[in-house]
Amino acid sequence: MKHTLILLIALLLAPLAALHAADATKPNIVFIYADDWGWGDLSCHGNTWLKTPRLDKLASEGIDFQQFNVLSPVCSPSRTAAMTGRFPGRFGINTVFGVGKPSEMPDWLDAKAPTTPRLLKAAGYRTGHFGKWHLGVGKPTMADYGIDESAVYHGPGPKVGPSGNDIPNQAVKFIEANKNRPFYVNVWLHESHLAHTPSAESMEKWKHLDPRQQVYAAVITDGDNKVGMILDALERCGIAQNTLVVFSSDNGPAKSRENDKGVPGSYRSHYSIGETGGLRGRKTSLFEGGVRVPFIVRWPGRAPAGMKNDATVLTAVDLLPTFCAAAGVTPPTDANGDGDGENLLPALKGESVLRTRPIFWRNNGNKKDPDFWPDLAVRDGDWKLVTIFDGRKVELHNLKSNRAEDIAKDQSKDHPEIVARLTKLALDWKSTLPTKADPSCLAEPQEGEPEKAEPKNEAPENPRNVPFTRWDTNKDEFLTLEEFKAGQKDGPNLEPRYKRFDKDGDGKVSRKEFVTPPAK
Repeated sequence: MKHTLILLIALLLAPLAALHAADATKPNIVFIYADDWGWGDLSCHGNTWLKTPRLDKLASEGIDFQQFNVLSPVCSPSRTAAMTGRFPGRFGINTVFGVGKPSEMPDWLDAKAPTTPRLLKAAGYRTGHFGKWHLGVGKPTMADYGIDESAVYHGPGPKVGPSGNDIPNQAVKFIEANKNRPFYVNVWLHESHLAHTPSAESMEKWKHLDPRQQVYAAVITDGDNKVGMILDALERCGIAQNTLVVFSSDNGPAKSRENDKGVPGSYRSHYSIGETGGLRGRKTSLFEGGVRVPFIVRWPGRAPAGMKNDATVLTAVDLLPTFCAAAGVTPPTDANGDGDGENLLPALKGESVLRTRPIFWRNNGNKKDPDFWPDLAVRDGDWKLVTIFDGRKVELHNLKSNRAEDIAKDQSKDHPEIVARLTKLALDWKSTLPTKADPSCLAEPQEGEPEKAEPKNEAPENPRNVPFTRWDTNKDEFLTLEEFKAGQKDGPNLEPRYKRFDKDGDGKVSRKEFVTPPAK
Protein backbone atom coordinates (compact mmCIF):
# COMPACT_ATOMS: atom_id res chain seq x y z
CA MET A 1 0.00 0.00 0.00
CA LYS A 2 2.83 2.35 0.94
CA HIS A 3 4.65 1.78 -2.37
CA THR A 4 1.39 2.23 -4.28
CA LEU A 5 0.78 5.56 -2.54
CA ILE A 6 4.30 6.77 -3.33
CA LEU A 7 3.88 5.75 -6.96
CA LEU A 8 0.53 7.57 -7.16
CA ILE A 9 2.01 10.75 -5.70
CA ALA A 10 4.93 10.55 -8.12
CA LEU A 11 2.55 10.20 -11.06
CA LEU A 12 0.50 13.19 -9.87
CA LEU A 13 3.57 15.37 -9.40
CA ALA A 14 5.24 14.39 -12.69
CA PRO A 15 3.33 16.91 -14.84
CA LEU A 16 4.17 19.70 -12.38
CA ALA A 17 7.83 18.72 -12.38
CA ALA A 18 7.83 18.66 -16.17
CA LEU A 19 6.20 22.09 -16.25
CA HIS A 20 8.80 23.46 -13.82
CA ALA A 21 11.61 21.97 -15.93
CA ALA A 22 10.11 23.59 -19.04
CA ASP A 23 9.91 26.97 -17.25
CA ALA A 24 13.54 26.60 -16.17
CA THR A 25 14.61 26.52 -19.82
CA LYS A 26 12.97 29.89 -20.48
CA PRO A 27 15.49 32.68 -19.94
CA ASN A 28 14.67 35.63 -17.74
CA ILE A 29 14.94 38.85 -19.75
CA VAL A 30 16.10 42.17 -18.29
CA PHE A 31 15.87 45.16 -20.64
CA ILE A 32 17.76 48.17 -19.26
CA TYR A 33 16.92 51.29 -21.28
CA ALA A 34 18.85 54.45 -20.46
CA ASP A 35 17.71 57.95 -21.41
CA ASP A 36 19.76 60.22 -23.71
CA TRP A 37 22.88 58.05 -23.08
CA GLY A 38 25.12 58.57 -26.09
CA TRP A 39 27.06 55.93 -28.00
CA GLY A 40 30.27 57.59 -26.84
CA ASP A 41 29.25 57.79 -23.17
CA LEU A 42 30.97 54.49 -22.37
CA SER A 43 34.62 54.05 -21.50
CA CYS A 44 34.62 50.79 -23.48
CA HIS A 45 33.60 52.87 -26.53
CA GLY A 46 36.72 54.99 -26.19
CA ASN A 47 35.59 57.79 -23.91
CA THR A 48 38.62 59.25 -22.16
CA TRP A 49 37.04 61.05 -19.20
CA LEU A 50 33.83 59.11 -18.43
CA LYS A 51 34.17 55.80 -16.59
CA THR A 52 31.58 53.01 -16.85
CA PRO A 53 33.18 49.99 -15.15
CA ARG A 54 29.96 47.97 -14.70
CA LEU A 55 28.90 48.45 -18.32
CA ASP A 56 32.44 47.75 -19.52
CA LYS A 57 32.38 44.48 -17.58
CA LEU A 58 28.94 43.66 -19.00
CA ALA A 59 30.34 44.15 -22.50
CA SER A 60 33.35 41.95 -21.69
CA GLU A 61 30.96 39.18 -20.63
CA GLY A 62 28.81 39.37 -23.74
CA ILE A 63 28.43 41.09 -27.11
CA ASP A 64 28.89 44.80 -27.79
CA PHE A 65 26.85 45.54 -30.92
CA GLN A 66 28.27 48.50 -32.82
CA GLN A 67 25.37 49.07 -35.24
CA PHE A 68 22.18 49.31 -33.18
CA ASN A 69 19.63 51.99 -34.05
CA VAL A 70 16.58 53.25 -32.24
CA LEU A 71 13.67 54.28 -34.46
CA SER A 72 13.40 57.89 -33.34
CA PRO A 73 15.83 60.48 -31.99
CA VAL A 74 13.36 61.39 -29.21
CA CYS A 75 11.85 59.51 -26.30
CA SER A 76 8.20 58.49 -26.80
CA PRO A 77 8.42 57.18 -30.37
CA SER A 78 11.71 55.45 -29.61
CA ARG A 79 10.09 53.61 -26.71
CA THR A 80 7.04 52.78 -28.80
CA ALA A 81 9.22 50.92 -31.28
CA ALA A 82 11.07 49.08 -28.52
CA MET A 83 7.81 47.94 -26.91
CA THR A 84 5.77 47.01 -29.99
CA GLY A 85 8.13 45.88 -32.76
CA ARG A 86 6.42 48.45 -35.00
CA PHE A 87 7.63 51.74 -36.42
CA PRO A 88 6.18 54.42 -34.12
CA GLY A 89 4.74 56.31 -37.08
CA ARG A 90 2.25 53.47 -37.55
CA PHE A 91 0.59 54.67 -34.34
CA GLY A 92 0.96 58.36 -35.21
CA ILE A 93 3.59 58.70 -32.46
CA ASN A 94 6.17 60.98 -34.04
CA THR A 95 7.13 63.22 -31.15
CA VAL A 96 7.16 63.24 -27.35
CA PHE A 97 3.89 62.91 -25.46
CA GLY A 98 3.10 66.20 -23.74
CA VAL A 99 5.05 68.39 -26.20
CA GLY A 100 2.81 69.92 -28.83
CA LYS A 101 -0.07 68.04 -30.44
CA PRO A 102 0.25 67.20 -34.15
CA SER A 103 -2.96 65.95 -35.74
CA GLU A 104 -1.65 62.40 -36.05
CA MET A 105 -0.50 62.22 -32.42
CA PRO A 106 -2.69 60.23 -29.98
CA ASP A 107 -2.73 60.80 -26.24
CA TRP A 108 -1.36 57.35 -25.42
CA LEU A 109 0.01 54.23 -27.07
CA ASP A 110 -2.87 52.07 -28.24
CA ALA A 111 -3.37 49.38 -25.59
CA LYS A 112 -4.29 46.97 -28.39
CA ALA A 113 -0.80 47.25 -29.85
CA PRO A 114 1.36 44.14 -29.46
CA THR A 115 3.84 44.46 -26.60
CA THR A 116 6.64 42.19 -25.48
CA PRO A 117 5.36 42.05 -21.87
CA ARG A 118 1.88 40.95 -22.95
CA LEU A 119 3.19 38.23 -25.26
CA LEU A 120 5.58 36.86 -22.65
CA LYS A 121 2.98 37.09 -19.89
CA ALA A 122 0.72 34.84 -21.98
CA ALA A 123 3.60 32.35 -22.11
CA GLY A 124 3.93 32.17 -18.33
CA TYR A 125 6.32 35.04 -17.64
CA ARG A 126 5.90 37.47 -14.75
CA THR A 127 6.30 40.95 -16.19
CA GLY A 128 7.46 44.23 -14.68
CA HIS A 129 8.25 47.80 -15.66
CA PHE A 130 10.20 50.17 -13.42
CA GLY A 131 11.23 53.70 -14.39
CA LYS A 132 10.25 56.04 -17.17
CA TRP A 133 7.19 55.21 -19.27
CA HIS A 134 6.36 58.32 -21.34
CA LEU A 135 4.00 56.45 -23.65
CA GLY A 136 1.05 58.58 -22.64
CA VAL A 137 -1.31 58.82 -19.72
CA GLY A 138 -5.02 58.18 -20.20
CA LYS A 139 -7.47 55.32 -20.05
CA PRO A 140 -5.04 52.38 -20.35
CA THR A 141 -3.36 51.04 -17.23
CA MET A 142 0.03 49.35 -17.18
CA ALA A 143 -1.82 46.03 -16.88
CA ASP A 144 -3.52 46.79 -20.20
CA TYR A 145 -0.08 46.61 -21.81
CA GLY A 146 0.62 43.22 -20.21
CA ILE A 147 2.62 44.48 -17.22
CA ASP A 148 2.00 42.76 -13.89
CA GLU A 149 4.01 45.04 -11.60
CA SER A 150 5.14 48.60 -12.16
CA ALA A 151 6.39 51.82 -10.62
CA VAL A 152 6.86 54.62 -13.14
CA TYR A 153 7.16 58.30 -13.86
CA HIS A 154 5.50 59.90 -16.89
CA GLY A 155 2.96 57.10 -16.77
CA PRO A 156 -0.05 55.57 -14.98
CA GLY A 157 -0.13 53.69 -11.72
CA PRO A 158 2.35 53.60 -8.80
CA LYS A 159 5.09 56.20 -9.10
CA VAL A 160 8.84 56.45 -8.72
CA GLY A 161 10.58 59.81 -8.50
CA PRO A 162 11.96 61.32 -11.72
CA SER A 163 15.47 61.40 -10.20
CA GLY A 164 15.46 57.67 -10.88
CA ASN A 165 16.99 56.68 -7.55
CA ASP A 166 14.10 54.33 -6.71
CA ILE A 167 14.11 52.54 -10.07
CA PRO A 168 16.82 49.92 -9.40
CA ASN A 169 15.49 49.26 -5.88
CA GLN A 170 12.03 48.49 -7.22
CA ALA A 171 13.48 46.33 -9.99
CA VAL A 172 15.67 44.42 -7.53
CA LYS A 173 12.62 43.65 -5.37
CA PHE A 174 10.85 42.33 -8.46
CA ILE A 175 13.83 40.13 -9.38
CA GLU A 176 14.12 38.75 -5.86
CA ALA A 177 10.40 38.00 -5.67
CA ASN A 178 10.37 36.17 -9.01
CA LYS A 179 13.72 34.38 -8.98
CA ASN A 180 12.04 30.97 -9.09
CA ARG A 181 9.96 31.62 -12.20
CA PRO A 182 10.65 33.14 -15.64
CA PHE A 183 10.30 36.90 -15.72
CA TYR A 184 10.63 39.84 -18.09
CA VAL A 185 11.39 43.27 -16.68
CA ASN A 186 11.96 46.72 -18.15
CA VAL A 187 14.39 48.83 -16.11
CA TRP A 188 14.12 52.23 -17.77
CA LEU A 189 16.63 54.57 -16.13
CA HIS A 190 16.59 58.36 -15.87
CA GLU A 191 20.30 58.81 -16.65
CA SER A 192 21.49 60.82 -18.45
CA HIS A 193 18.38 62.91 -19.15
CA LEU A 194 18.05 66.48 -17.96
CA ALA A 195 17.54 67.74 -15.33
CA HIS A 196 20.70 66.27 -13.82
CA THR A 197 20.57 65.30 -10.15
CA PRO A 198 23.93 63.61 -9.46
CA SER A 199 24.63 62.01 -6.10
CA ALA A 200 26.99 63.66 -3.64
CA GLU A 201 29.26 60.60 -3.72
CA SER A 202 29.66 60.72 -7.49
CA MET A 203 30.16 64.48 -7.47
CA GLU A 204 32.96 64.03 -4.96
CA LYS A 205 34.56 61.34 -7.14
CA TRP A 206 34.80 63.71 -10.10
CA LYS A 207 35.58 66.97 -8.28
CA HIS A 208 38.87 67.31 -10.21
CA LEU A 209 36.97 67.88 -13.48
CA ASP A 210 35.56 71.20 -14.67
CA PRO A 211 31.99 71.85 -13.37
CA ARG A 212 30.10 70.59 -16.41
CA GLN A 213 32.29 67.53 -16.85
CA GLN A 214 32.00 66.85 -13.12
CA VAL A 215 28.20 66.83 -13.23
CA TYR A 216 27.96 64.69 -16.35
CA ALA A 217 30.59 62.22 -15.17
CA ALA A 218 28.74 61.94 -11.86
CA VAL A 219 25.43 61.29 -13.62
CA ILE A 220 26.99 58.58 -15.79
CA THR A 221 28.60 57.04 -12.71
CA ASP A 222 25.22 56.96 -10.97
CA GLY A 223 23.66 55.27 -14.00
CA ASP A 224 26.49 52.76 -14.22
CA ASN A 225 26.08 51.96 -10.53
CA LYS A 226 22.35 51.38 -11.02
CA VAL A 227 23.09 48.89 -13.77
CA GLY A 228 25.45 47.23 -11.32
CA MET A 229 22.68 46.93 -8.73
CA ILE A 230 20.57 44.95 -11.21
CA LEU A 231 23.47 42.68 -12.17
CA ASP A 232 24.37 42.09 -8.52
CA ALA A 233 20.77 41.09 -7.76
CA LEU A 234 20.85 38.48 -10.52
CA GLU A 235 24.06 37.02 -9.10
CA ARG A 236 22.77 37.09 -5.54
CA CYS A 237 19.60 35.26 -6.59
CA GLY A 238 21.62 32.64 -8.46
CA ILE A 239 19.89 33.30 -11.79
CA ALA A 240 22.49 35.25 -13.78
CA GLN A 241 23.32 32.19 -15.88
CA ASN A 242 19.74 31.92 -17.13
CA THR A 243 19.15 35.63 -17.70
CA LEU A 244 19.42 37.58 -20.93
CA VAL A 245 20.47 41.15 -20.05
CA VAL A 246 20.28 43.97 -22.61
CA PHE A 247 21.52 47.53 -22.08
CA SER A 248 20.67 50.29 -24.52
CA SER A 249 19.51 53.93 -24.73
CA ASP A 250 16.41 55.59 -26.18
CA ASN A 251 18.33 58.13 -28.32
CA GLY A 252 21.57 60.04 -28.54
CA PRO A 253 22.80 62.66 -26.06
CA ALA A 254 20.96 65.95 -25.66
CA LYS A 255 22.31 69.05 -27.35
CA SER A 256 24.38 71.32 -25.15
CA ARG A 257 22.98 74.75 -24.34
CA GLU A 258 25.80 77.27 -24.18
CA ASN A 259 23.42 80.07 -23.15
CA ASP A 260 22.76 78.29 -19.85
CA LYS A 261 26.03 79.75 -18.57
CA GLY A 262 24.15 82.81 -17.38
CA VAL A 263 21.66 80.98 -15.17
CA PRO A 264 22.97 80.26 -11.66
CA GLY A 265 23.32 76.54 -11.08
CA SER A 266 22.04 75.67 -14.55
CA TYR A 267 25.20 73.74 -15.44
CA ARG A 268 23.95 71.21 -12.95
CA SER A 269 20.45 70.84 -14.33
CA HIS A 270 20.34 71.86 -17.95
CA TYR A 271 23.62 71.27 -19.68
CA SER A 272 24.51 68.05 -21.46
CA ILE A 273 27.96 67.17 -22.72
CA GLY A 274 27.21 63.58 -23.61
CA GLU A 275 29.21 62.19 -26.52
CA THR A 276 28.25 60.43 -29.74
CA GLY A 277 31.59 58.78 -30.37
CA GLY A 278 32.19 60.88 -33.47
CA LEU A 279 28.73 60.37 -34.96
CA ARG A 280 27.01 63.33 -36.59
CA GLY A 281 24.05 64.94 -34.84
CA ARG A 282 22.61 64.41 -31.38
CA LYS A 283 19.19 63.92 -29.80
CA THR A 284 16.37 65.05 -32.18
CA SER A 285 18.58 64.42 -35.25
CA LEU A 286 18.08 61.58 -37.75
CA PHE A 287 21.82 61.43 -38.34
CA GLU A 288 23.54 58.58 -36.52
CA GLY A 289 24.43 60.63 -33.44
CA GLY A 290 20.72 60.85 -32.68
CA VAL A 291 19.73 57.25 -33.40
CA ARG A 292 22.79 54.98 -33.04
CA VAL A 293 23.15 54.06 -29.38
CA PRO A 294 24.85 51.44 -27.19
CA PHE A 295 23.49 47.90 -27.34
CA ILE A 296 25.16 45.36 -25.06
CA VAL A 297 23.92 41.79 -24.61
CA ARG A 298 24.99 39.35 -21.91
CA TRP A 299 23.58 35.83 -22.06
CA PRO A 300 25.92 33.33 -20.37
CA GLY A 301 26.46 30.14 -22.33
CA ARG A 302 24.83 31.62 -25.44
CA ALA A 303 26.30 35.04 -26.22
CA PRO A 304 30.08 34.74 -26.67
CA ALA A 305 31.99 36.74 -24.05
CA GLY A 306 34.03 39.75 -25.17
CA MET A 307 32.68 39.86 -28.71
CA LYS A 308 32.23 43.04 -30.75
CA ASN A 309 29.74 42.79 -33.60
CA ASP A 310 30.24 45.54 -36.15
CA ALA A 311 28.47 43.70 -38.97
CA THR A 312 24.90 43.06 -37.83
CA VAL A 313 22.47 45.95 -38.05
CA LEU A 314 19.85 45.73 -35.30
CA THR A 315 17.03 48.14 -34.51
CA ALA A 316 14.54 48.70 -31.72
CA VAL A 317 11.72 47.04 -33.69
CA ASP A 318 13.77 43.84 -33.68
CA LEU A 319 13.51 43.55 -29.91
CA LEU A 320 9.96 42.16 -29.73
CA PRO A 321 10.47 39.31 -32.22
CA THR A 322 13.96 38.56 -30.86
CA PHE A 323 12.90 38.50 -27.20
CA CYS A 324 9.90 36.36 -28.12
CA ALA A 325 12.14 33.92 -29.97
CA ALA A 326 14.42 33.67 -26.93
CA ALA A 327 11.37 32.81 -24.82
CA GLY A 328 9.97 30.33 -27.34
CA VAL A 329 7.00 32.57 -28.18
CA THR A 330 5.60 33.13 -31.68
CA PRO A 331 4.46 36.75 -32.13
CA PRO A 332 1.01 37.25 -33.68
CA THR A 333 0.69 38.35 -37.28
CA ASP A 334 -1.25 41.41 -38.36
CA ALA A 335 -2.19 43.22 -41.55
CA ASN A 336 1.50 43.99 -42.10
CA GLY A 337 2.67 40.44 -41.50
CA ASP A 338 4.74 39.93 -38.38
CA GLY A 339 5.50 43.56 -37.63
CA ASP A 340 8.40 45.72 -38.76
CA GLY A 341 11.24 43.97 -36.98
CA GLU A 342 13.22 40.82 -37.61
CA ASN A 343 14.01 37.91 -35.33
CA LEU A 344 17.75 38.38 -34.91
CA LEU A 345 18.18 35.85 -32.10
CA PRO A 346 21.11 34.16 -33.93
CA ALA A 347 23.01 37.45 -33.64
CA LEU A 348 22.53 37.42 -29.85
CA LYS A 349 24.12 33.97 -29.90
CA GLY A 350 27.21 35.25 -31.68
CA GLU A 351 26.35 34.62 -35.32
CA SER A 352 26.90 37.26 -38.00
CA VAL A 353 23.45 38.01 -39.37
CA LEU A 354 22.45 40.38 -42.14
CA ARG A 355 19.04 42.00 -41.86
CA THR A 356 16.74 41.71 -44.88
CA ARG A 357 14.38 44.64 -44.34
CA PRO A 358 14.93 48.38 -44.78
CA ILE A 359 14.73 50.68 -41.76
CA PHE A 360 12.60 53.85 -41.76
CA TRP A 361 12.58 56.96 -39.60
CA ARG A 362 10.21 59.94 -39.44
CA ASN A 363 10.87 63.17 -37.59
CA ASN A 364 10.15 66.90 -37.80
CA GLY A 365 13.53 68.30 -38.71
CA ASN A 366 14.99 71.67 -37.72
CA LYS A 367 15.68 73.28 -41.08
CA LYS A 368 18.03 75.89 -39.58
CA ASP A 369 20.60 73.40 -38.30
CA PRO A 370 22.91 71.49 -40.67
CA ASP A 371 22.81 68.38 -38.47
CA PHE A 372 19.09 68.40 -37.64
CA TRP A 373 17.23 69.17 -40.88
CA PRO A 374 16.08 65.69 -42.08
CA ASP A 375 12.41 64.73 -41.74
CA LEU A 376 12.76 61.20 -43.13
CA ALA A 377 15.49 58.60 -43.35
CA VAL A 378 15.80 55.12 -44.77
CA ARG A 379 18.58 52.56 -44.50
CA ASP A 380 18.88 49.59 -46.83
CA GLY A 381 22.04 47.55 -46.52
CA ASP A 382 24.95 49.93 -45.96
CA TRP A 383 23.20 52.84 -47.68
CA LYS A 384 21.38 55.49 -45.66
CA LEU A 385 19.46 58.36 -47.21
CA VAL A 386 18.09 61.36 -45.34
CA THR A 387 15.58 63.73 -46.89
CA ILE A 388 12.74 66.17 -46.22
CA PHE A 389 9.02 65.51 -46.59
CA ASP A 390 8.90 66.55 -50.27
CA GLY A 391 12.08 64.64 -51.18
CA ARG A 392 13.78 67.70 -52.71
CA LYS A 393 16.77 67.78 -50.38
CA VAL A 394 18.82 64.64 -49.76
CA GLU A 395 22.09 63.28 -48.50
CA LEU A 396 23.32 59.76 -49.21
CA HIS A 397 25.92 58.00 -47.08
CA ASN A 398 27.49 54.57 -47.08
CA LEU A 399 27.67 53.79 -43.37
CA LYS A 400 30.28 51.09 -43.88
CA SER A 401 32.80 53.58 -45.24
CA ASN A 402 31.37 56.79 -43.72
CA ARG A 403 30.07 55.95 -40.27
CA ALA A 404 30.18 59.63 -39.27
CA GLU A 405 27.99 60.73 -42.24
CA ASP A 406 30.56 63.38 -43.07
CA ILE A 407 28.79 65.86 -45.34
CA ALA A 408 31.96 66.19 -47.41
CA LYS A 409 31.53 62.52 -48.33
CA ASP A 410 27.87 62.81 -49.35
CA GLN A 411 27.43 60.47 -52.35
CA SER A 412 24.01 61.63 -53.54
CA LYS A 413 25.42 63.12 -56.75
CA ASP A 414 27.54 60.03 -57.46
CA HIS A 415 24.66 57.54 -57.18
CA PRO A 416 21.46 59.11 -58.56
CA GLU A 417 19.90 55.68 -59.07
CA ILE A 418 20.30 54.82 -55.37
CA VAL A 419 18.96 58.24 -54.40
CA ALA A 420 15.88 57.74 -56.59
CA ARG A 421 15.21 54.27 -55.21
CA LEU A 422 15.65 55.17 -51.54
CA THR A 423 13.77 58.46 -51.84
CA LYS A 424 10.82 56.59 -53.31
CA LEU A 425 11.05 54.01 -50.53
CA ALA A 426 10.96 56.74 -47.87
CA LEU A 427 8.13 58.75 -49.43
CA ASP A 428 6.05 55.65 -50.17
CA TRP A 429 6.49 54.50 -46.58
CA LYS A 430 5.47 57.90 -45.22
CA SER A 431 2.31 57.79 -47.35
CA THR A 432 1.18 54.70 -45.41
CA LEU A 433 1.33 56.46 -42.03
CA PRO A 434 -1.74 57.95 -40.34
CA THR A 435 -2.29 61.70 -40.58
CA LYS A 436 -4.99 61.77 -37.90
CA ALA A 437 -4.95 60.19 -34.47
CA ASP A 438 -7.02 57.13 -33.68
CA PRO A 439 -10.09 58.52 -31.83
CA SER A 440 -9.98 55.60 -29.38
CA CYS A 441 -6.58 56.85 -28.18
CA LEU A 442 -7.65 60.45 -27.57
CA ALA A 443 -8.71 62.14 -24.37
CA GLU A 444 -10.34 65.01 -26.28
CA PRO A 445 -12.33 65.04 -29.56
CA GLN A 446 -10.55 65.93 -32.79
CA GLU A 447 -11.65 68.30 -35.50
CA GLY A 448 -15.00 67.24 -36.89
CA GLU A 449 -16.11 65.63 -33.63
CA PRO A 450 -18.37 67.29 -31.04
CA GLU A 451 -16.33 69.43 -28.71
CA LYS A 452 -16.94 70.04 -25.05
CA ALA A 453 -18.55 73.39 -24.28
CA GLU A 454 -16.01 75.91 -23.03
CA PRO A 455 -16.67 77.59 -19.67
CA LYS A 456 -18.05 81.09 -20.09
CA ASN A 457 -15.70 84.05 -19.80
CA GLU A 458 -12.63 81.80 -20.20
CA ALA A 459 -9.86 83.51 -22.11
CA PRO A 460 -8.96 81.71 -25.37
CA GLU A 461 -5.30 81.64 -24.33
CA ASN A 462 -4.39 81.02 -20.71
CA PRO A 463 -2.07 83.86 -19.60
CA ARG A 464 0.03 81.41 -17.59
CA ASN A 465 1.36 80.06 -20.90
CA VAL A 466 3.48 83.18 -21.31
CA PRO A 467 5.68 82.82 -18.21
CA PHE A 468 5.79 79.05 -18.65
CA THR A 469 7.26 79.44 -22.14
CA ARG A 470 9.74 82.05 -20.92
CA TRP A 471 10.89 80.05 -17.89
CA ASP A 472 11.12 76.71 -19.72
CA THR A 473 14.69 77.44 -20.81
CA ASN A 474 15.46 73.99 -22.25
CA LYS A 475 12.08 73.85 -24.06
CA ASP A 476 11.20 70.36 -22.85
CA GLU A 477 7.66 71.43 -21.82
CA PHE A 478 8.42 70.89 -18.12
CA LEU A 479 9.52 73.32 -15.42
CA THR A 480 12.10 72.11 -12.95
CA LEU A 481 12.40 73.76 -9.54
CA GLU A 482 15.57 75.49 -10.74
CA GLU A 483 13.78 76.97 -13.77
CA PHE A 484 10.84 78.01 -11.60
CA LYS A 485 13.15 79.80 -9.15
CA ALA A 486 15.28 81.41 -11.86
CA GLY A 487 12.18 82.74 -13.62
CA GLN A 488 11.08 84.52 -10.47
CA LYS A 489 14.55 85.57 -9.33
CA ASP A 490 14.44 83.34 -6.27
CA GLY A 491 11.52 85.09 -4.60
CA PRO A 492 9.97 83.98 -1.29
CA ASN A 493 8.08 80.69 -0.74
CA LEU A 494 8.93 79.36 -4.19
CA GLU A 495 9.47 75.73 -3.19
CA PRO A 496 6.04 75.34 -1.52
CA ARG A 497 4.39 77.06 -4.48
CA TYR A 498 6.24 74.77 -6.90
CA LYS A 499 5.04 71.70 -5.02
CA ARG A 500 1.43 72.90 -5.28
CA PHE A 501 1.81 73.13 -9.06
CA ASP A 502 3.39 69.65 -9.18
CA LYS A 503 0.05 67.88 -8.82
CA ASP A 504 1.27 64.38 -9.72
CA GLY A 505 4.33 64.65 -7.48
CA ASP A 506 6.80 63.61 -10.18
CA GLY A 507 9.27 66.42 -9.44
CA LYS A 508 8.46 68.34 -12.62
CA VAL A 509 5.68 70.75 -13.54
CA SER A 510 4.10 70.19 -16.94
CA ARG A 511 2.51 73.02 -18.93
CA LYS A 512 -0.94 71.59 -18.17
CA GLU A 513 -0.20 71.54 -14.44
CA PHE A 514 1.14 75.08 -14.55
CA VAL A 515 -1.70 76.73 -16.47
CA THR A 516 -4.28 75.09 -14.19
CA PRO A 517 -4.30 77.08 -10.92
CA PRO A 518 -3.09 74.95 -8.00
CA ALA A 519 -5.18 74.38 -4.92
CA LYS A 520 -4.81 77.08 -2.31
